[in-house]
Amino acid sequence: MADEKLPIRILLSNDDGINAPGLASLEKIARSLSDDVWIVAPETEESGASRKLTLTSPLRIRELDKRRFAVQGTPTDCVLLAINHILKNQRPDLVLSGVNRGANIADDVTYSGTIAAAMEGTALGIPSIALSQAYSYEEGREVRWDCCERFGAPVIRRLLAVKWAREVLINVNFPDRRPDEVSRVEVTSQGKRDQSLTNILERVDGRGVPYFWLGFSRFLSNPPQGTDLRAIYDGRISVTPLHLNLTEERARQALVPQLDGAASSLF
Repeated sequence: MADEKLPIRILLSNDDGINAPGLASLEKIARSLSDDVWIVAPETEESGASRKLTLTSPLRIRELDKRRFAVQGTPTDCVLLAINHILKNQRPDLVLSGVNRGANIADDVTYSGTIAAAMEGTALGIPSIALSQAYSYEEGREVRWDCCERFGAPVIRRLLAVKWAREVLINVNFPDRRPDEVSRVEVTSQGKRDQSLTNILERVDGRGVPYFWLGFSRFLSNPPQGTDLRAIYDGRISVTPLHLNLTEERARQALVPQLDGAASSLF
């Protein structure tokens, strides 16, 4: 049956912190898939941490429950410690990261701690999926966690049935829609934001010294069909395979005639 529990060990992490509502949603999703669920997440919010690894200060682990741990570190730290220390005697079969508060699409994937946790799982040889819930541009609107909670497990089940290459992680984004308004799932490509919309707010502290807040101006663009951006805008669940190898092959091929083997003419 489709709703039977799977005989797998699942590791959960995120970048919004151990007490984030999205992690609670992810736990619901995971527990509908398996009875062997472990949580290792940052003690505090680490949004925008990307794949930062803590090397200049010690990492502390706080055990909150038998299978629940908080780490004073980044999402990458959490997954690394979980797989190589906490669960070293029986590694997880699947890493789930999220559910992030806000979409992780287009250029966001290179900033995202949610994506980074899935990257670390992938780098360590564990199939990994990042999940994010888009929310409204309208002020005061609540995050629709019921959307990811409704579709998270079915999407994951389908992905596990299909399988994917070891060097690939899966990036899933749920639209800001009620579950009955979601039209379908779409396999997408990573889109491109208009970075001119980056918002820099300048303020002055009590001593007259300026400081800055960075963020994105929240405006809708007009992305092309087939991208993660367009899918989310149009109310579809976006599933994007991402590759750990960042080599751009067309650019590499273009450079070969000019540089490859040119040492004798350069030195």
